[in-house]
Amino acid sequence: MECWPAVLAKGHFAIDISNRCFKYVFEMGFTVHSPNARPDAVQAATRQLLLEAAGEVFAERGFSAASVREICQRAGANVAAVNYHFGDKETLYAEVLKYALRCAREQYPPTFGLRKNATVEQRLQAFVHSFLLRIFDGSRSSWHGRLMSHEMLEPTGALEGTVKSEIRPIFEELQKIIRDLLPSGAKPEVVRRCAFSIVSQCVFFHHCRPVVVRMFPNMTFDPARIAELAEHISHFSLLAIKGLGRSQGRGAKQPTPKAK
Repeated sequence: MECWPAVLAKGHFAIDISNRCFKYVFEMGFTVHSPNARPDAVQAATRQLLLEAAGEVFAERGFSAASVREICQRAGANVAAVNYHFGDKETLYAEVLKYALRCAREQYPPTFGLRKNATVEQRLQAFVHSFLLRIFDGSRSSWHGRLMSHEMLEPTGALEGTVKSEIRPIFEELQKIIRDLLPSGAKPEVVRRCAFSIVSQCVFFHHCRPVVVRMFPNMTFDPARIAELAEHISHFSLLAIKGLGRSQGRGAKQPTPKAK
């Protein structure tokens, strides 16, 4: 089942959270209260609505202060629904984190629609562009970004599983692009540092946005400006990586003389 932001981005009409459960079941040809409604369809819709409601509550209050009762109230579900669908609050939170990142990746995949025969330079720019869109997109549920900000400031036990299933695979894609740009046999730590440098350039504009826009009031982050920023970061990083590769190549040909 696709996440709601990805579905809505494909042209579905906008809906508020109170209608999402109904819409999901309705599109399958049923209504929640219809005697003909399939139990599995209703359960799937309830689970989806719990994810959305939990995301909003966790984003507003953080994991510790959020209550299962409030989540169920917002979802219009029985208070036992969280235990039925997720087992406990901790598991629900972990699923919400993964759900938020998965939605962003589905809407803006790292390949960004490139052909299979795309050049490595095109792959780098597509990765950067999609990354920027994921962190700046205001059309997705507003709680996504706030939830991740909470998690970065106050990491929970759910972060380890989220990194493993959602974050590390994307980071590995970036490292593969960098390995294709560097000479063969590049050290893993060099590849990793290059990847961190690229990610750092992207997140700087997001995390420091309040300062940036005060220093440069005319600077915006609309889709056109994001595309320009992606081109700059990609070009800047590409030159740096290739320069690093050339310097490493020269270093390999000119070993340090042994002391006499």
